[in-house]
Amino acid sequence: MHSVRELLSLFAMNPSAESHSIPLSDGNRIPLLGLGTYGDPRTTPKGTALECVKLAIDVGYRHFDGALVYFNEHEVGQAIREKIADGSVRRQDIFYCGKPGNDFYPKDGDGNYIYHHTDLCATWEALEACKDAGLVKSLGVSNFNRRQLELLLNKPGLRHKPVSNQVECHPYFTQPKLLEFCRQHNIVIVGYCPLGSSRDASWVNVKCPPLLEDELLVSIGKKYNKSSAQVALRFNVQRGVVVIPKSFSPERIKHNFHIFDFSLTEEEMKAIEALNKNIRFVELLMWSDHPEYPFHDEY
Repeated sequence: MHSVRELLSLFAMNPSAESHSIPLSDGNRIPLLGLGTYGDPRTTPKGTALECVKLAIDVGYRHFDGALVYFNEHEVGQAIREKIADGSVRRQDIFYCGKPGNDFYPKDGDGNYIYHHTDLCATWEALEACKDAGLVKSLGVSNFNRRQLELLLNKPGLRHKPVSNQVECHPYFTQPKLLEFCRQHNIVIVGYCPLGSSRDASWVNVKCPPLLEDELLVSIGKKYNKSSAQVALRFNVQRGVVVIPKSFSPERIKHNFHIFDFSLTEEEMKAIEALNKNIRFVELLMWSDHPEYPFHDEY
């Protein structure tokens, strides 16, 4: 059996628009490029996710990333059902990643969450039961650090390993140590915010400069007649990191998909890797007092 590292070395350099899935350790496959579907429910008109997912399927996307807390999973599901019904796609061709919510914690008088002890292994066992029951195809985690991953991997009686770890990953935060650890354990990294993030200071670390204005990314893009966004996406895809750029702009949805018709040289890959500032755009500081807050550790 090939390791994830071996399979990526064989495949990741030559993905195409029509075929860009890589294997997961459980035998399933995940497309290297997906569409993130987060939208602020206060400002995103109803029906936006529905129309954008239908467009994305027409463009060629087969991977969609959602969550209960996005408040639009019903629209994403409706879009997929409609495109199946009109013959555009088959359900087995769609990779949908969902994240069940955990938003029912009580709060104290100051509005802070009252956390109970979080037993990640017990939580994982409940998810294993879901997979055994056929409710899910693959099990992954998000924002797990090395310690948390090792906790699951070393759990007595482990039946299903996590196949993926969804974390922030882009040229300014390349995650070299976590990426290497995950490769060693056949865990695929799924990179959110692969183009950086919005400049919403209410939840984004704006001390980090805008990624897409980086001079190196812009100059490499000019060489290939590509944008800095396409270069940033290609960088991660070329090293086997799945990317899920979010967009509700029809033009950007199409634009972000056109990353399979060029390749970066080894020198360009190294130069982009050297942009790493090891600074997160998304710090999730509102949960920094949680006993399992993952970002206190180095990786």
